[in-house]
Amino acid sequence: MSKNKELFVTSFALFSMFFGAGNLLLPPLLGYQATDQWFWVTLGFMITAVVIPIFGILAHARLQGTMYDFGKKVSPIFSTVFCIIIYIISVAIPSPRTAAATHEISIFPNFGTSALLTSSIYFALVLVFVLNRTKILNFIGKFLTPLIVLILLTIIGIGLCMPHEALIPSIFETPLFDGLKEGYQTFDAIGAIVVGGVIIISLNLKGHDSFEEKKKLIAKSGWIAGIGLFIIYAGLILLGSYFSNEIEIDMSKGTDYKRAALLRGISLATLGNIGTAFLSVLVALACFTTAVGITTGTADYFKGLFKKSKNAYVITAVVACLLGVGVGQLDFHDIIVIAIPILKFIYPIAIVLIFLNVVSQKFATPIVYQMVVLVTFVFGLIDAIAYFYPNSSLLLHFRETMPLGTHDFAWVLPALLTFVLVGMFQKKLE
Repeated sequence: MSKNKELFVTSFALFSMFFGAGNLLLPPLLGYQATDQWFWVTLGFMITAVVIPIFGILAHARLQGTMYDFGKKVSPIFSTVFCIIIYIISVAIPSPRTAAATHEISIFPNFGTSALLTSSIYFALVLVFVLNRTKILNFIGKFLTPLIVLILLTIIGIGLCMPHEALIPSIFETPLFDGLKEGYQTFDAIGAIVVGGVIIISLNLKGHDSFEEKKKLIAKSGWIAGIGLFIIYAGLILLGSYFSNEIEIDMSKGTDYKRAALLRGISLATLGNIGTAFLSVLVALACFTTAVGITTGTADYFKGLFKKSKNAYVITAVVACLLGVGVGQLDFHDIIVIAIPILKFIYPIAIVLIFLNVVSQKFATPIVYQMVVLVTFVFGLIDAIAYFYPNSSLLLHFRETMPLGTHDFAWVLPALLTFVLVGMFQKKLE
């Protein structure tokens, strides 16, 4: 395979592993609610859903190991526990969420079958792909992703070229922060750590031995996939904004209903009756490739944990798929509700580990890793606890006192100050 073709295939495979249920459903409703403030919510969304994940892939290109290498400078025990938590979260929330979205948008409206039947067939196919992992990169990169991108660009292109009514005022008071928080829901920062490892192992299995060649290939693929995500996200947010005064959806319904209803409305408006069929295919493909990437990454990790045991790989894949079938019985909204407090706690740690692995390692020393992660852990834990006790006077005072606290980003400034101060202190001691 030529270098250009391999870059194309790897980039498309990476894009499709990122682009799943949340990535498709979240942006249009965000734009629909942002209306004339679409630019600011897009900017916020891009930071958490595109920029940070790209940095995650760049960190993988630099490390060329596993997720374990992201946190080993904190301590081997911490890194092992962090990896296990991330992989359990991945197979218990975002992976089943892809099955729930596929059922609610693609399968049930057309066939009226049960969620159990959908998730059973869905994860049976996921298992087939995962157990034939040497073919994953090529098949996803050559066939599935181009189809996903083609359908998306068609919907976005037609929608943006249509005449639209004037935009109404936004319901958001802080659109930038609303975009940032919505980008959290894509799981893409965690996804970068998980699927980046899948790409590396797939390249190793294809016979790539040169560290520098893999580094360039992975980094370029990360940038290309990131640009693709940027275009698609911006297009979907802008579409939601443009149709905000033209498509009526019942705002009293649950968020999952609103997201699905808006996406159906946009597909119908741009592609007519065939839009429903295209949307069904699009959702199913986008969700499926993400589930394959998550399950493969999890199986890879536990295979390495048990001395490269093939049985560990197979058992992990089977357990992950069975868990997906079980959790997949919940609807999309319920899974997101479960995910919110977990994201508030674990996401900041994932982000700072990505950051620390991207910056020069002369600044990110082991003591810097340890202190920054400790501070982030404490503030992330407080945010997660605050989710369960929203009326606590102590927690409300804390959130109002801390910079960005009311926006769930109380951890950002303490983590940044810790990075700078510990680095300066360490330099003085040298």
